[in-house]
Amino acid sequence: MTSTEATLYDVRKGAAWITLNRPNNRNALSSILVTELYDHLVAANEDDNVRSIVITGSGPAFCAGADLKSPPGQTIEGGGKAVPYPEVLKAIIDSDKPVIAAVNGAAFAGGLGLVGAADIAITVDNVQFSFSEVRIGVIPAVISVVCLPKLGTHHGMKLFLTGERFSGTQAVEMGFAHRAVASENLVTAVQEEIDMINLGGPNAVVQCKKLVRRVPQLSLEEGFAETAEWSVRMFKSEEGAEGMSAFREKRKASWIVDD
Repeated sequence: MTSTEATLYDVRKGAAWITLNRPNNRNALSSILVTELYDHLVAANEDDNVRSIVITGSGPAFCAGADLKSPPGQTIEGGGKAVPYPEVLKAIIDSDKPVIAAVNGAAFAGGLGLVGAADIAITVDNVQFSFSEVRIGVIPAVISVVCLPKLGTHHGMKLFLTGERFSGTQAVEMGFAHRAVASENLVTAVQEEIDMINLGGPNAVVQCKKLVRRVPQLSLEEGFAETAEWSVRMFKSEEGAEGMSAFREKRKASWIVDD
């Protein structure tokens, strides 16, 4: 495990766990924390031993949003003097490897951007979420880019306008998270997702993430044309050949490693 000033980084069972580690200020997004988080995302993507990435928090909160005690110009929404927060959200979205948000505690304002950008979100059922920006006279501007596609305008409008709190269970009901579990089951639930990802071909997982991001941008005609070419490439790939051989021979594919 690598310990830095604001984060922890640990690779285990094929997953890089990035832990926001400023529990005394509820893991608020200071310039230092944002920069370290970005650096860990880059490191995880460059590590061939990592197949998925988990972002979680230490202490009672997941992430309280912008660090309002930081000097002006060093918080998120407008970008800091180090790595601007939007670059972290882009790094999550552009990551070849699936990113899982393991929401261990309250997530407010900018902290919800990490949940919105993640590919999979597992949350504790009774934690509190809130787009609380309006309560201090600002708006959830940057994070709306990654949160509204999941919430839709129906839920997004109400939550943005009111700043009301909603639970992890409600987040699942609104499509903002995938699973809500009891606190003591969070790590187990996240590991289940990691284990399922590890069953897939490494390149197939990368291409699936790209597929989900790409297809909604295409017209019907473009979609069928582009995905047909994509499908041919995958079936002709070495990984595709290995996967089909393993299926026919009733054995595990070569990329599946037993613990």
